[in-house]
Amino acid sequence: MELEHKAYWAIKHFNFDLKSVGEKRLLQLNKLEEIRFDAYESLKLYKEQVKRWNDQFINRREFREGDLVILFNSRLKLFPGKLRSRWSGPFTVLKVYPYGAIKIGTDTIGSFKVNGSRLKHYIAGEPIAGKVSCDLPTVPSV
Repeated sequence: MELEHKAYWAIKHFNFDLKSVGEKRLLQLNKLEEIRFDAYESLKLYKEQVKRWNDQFINRREFREGDLVILFNSRLKLFPGKLRSRWSGPFTVLKVYPYGAIKIGTDTIGSFKVNGSRLKHYIAGEPIAGKVSCDLPTVPSV
């Protein structure tokens, strides 16, 4: 009576062919690579669509010399509170540099350079007719 090792018996029983198994594994790896490539391409298309969607809501601001602007002060923490405005100004645009730098100033403060993303156009003028005024009613004297 002959005793066989279980692993040897299993290989002999299933007619284990290393060449066909290797080819099958290579096909599986190639298929996995194709799936990864398809996922990469679809992700790239999705990101392009999301960028186009989000970019349509960006307001482009172009400043010219002589424009009136207001400046956002993000470091203003002296007076904590919801009603404190962080916008100061108006300032006059003195020079526009490339890559977004802008030189602004007033007669009293002087001039300095800021990043253009911290500026907004200042629109001066009379309030629009028909809008509700914020004036408080006067109390009649008795």
